[in-house]
Amino acid sequence: MTNILIGATGSVATIKVPLIVNLLKQYPHVNVKVVFTEAAYFFVKDVEIDCEVYTDKDEWGSWKKISDPILHIQLRDWADIMVIAPLDANTMGKIANGLCDNLLTCILRAWNVMKPVIACPAMNTSMWTHPFTARHLDVLTTVLKFQIVQPISKKLACGDTGIGAMAEASFIVEYTIDLLKKQAVQ
Repeated sequence: MTNILIGATGSVATIKVPLIVNLLKQYPHVNVKVVFTEAAYFFVKDVEIDCEVYTDKDEWGSWKKISDPILHIQLRDWADIMVIAPLDANTMGKIANGLCDNLLTCILRAWNVMKPVIACPAMNTSMWTHPFTARHLDVLTTVLKFQIVQPISKKLACGDTGIGAMAEASFIVEYTIDLLKKQAVQ
């Protein structure tokens, strides 16, 4: 079995997560779990998602004493690959600077960089083209070895038309499965 951990951050593109989960679960031998940041969970709190779902409350509410299981370590160990879809500008900056103040960023700070991470950015065009974003992407790809699924151009949530929308769910799933197949060959 291949264990895929999806991380979702605070972008309206989070509404695509249930579809990504359903598409991934169509493949045999795939397990899926999802971690939502607080901002991401806002977009799907009333939506049924066909897998285990985790939020910050699960992390902070489970630990009581030394030697108790720590959720971000358990999820890190469980996952063979992580797909961050969507990756907002805020969380991109946190990851690139080593910050870990929520369940998702704690998982990533403890992540084994030999295991793949696919990041699917989603943000306003001005954020996407900002110099800090280029710097953060450089850290993600060169230091942390992330694979980046480039955003697409379309009408954005703010009403602007331009680059910054998360790639389509079907493309993200195909990219993920292709990467897993390539790894299996190596």
